[in-house]
Amino acid sequence: MIKKGLKVKILSGKDKNKEGDVIEVDRRNNRAKVKGINMVKKHIKTTKEKKGGIISKENFIHLSNLSILENKKNKNEIKK
Repeated sequence: MIKKGLKVKILSGKDKNKEGDVIEVDRRNNRAKVKGINMVKKHIKTTKEKKGGIISKENFIHLSNLSILENKKNKNEIKK
């Protein structure tokens, strides 16, 4: 199961074979955001509070396109 904070590898798409950490998981739509992966440009309108412009941010990617990278631990560490 993919959870927030896990390290994953991208299996398909424009960011294939890249690795990153899961930022957010949307269980309802089976999607997750991965840090630095699937970057999109977002146009922000200027308001009184903040300046507008074009920002880059992560977008969701389907869970079927992700693979969990497991860190193998020694059996001695598990017993302790």
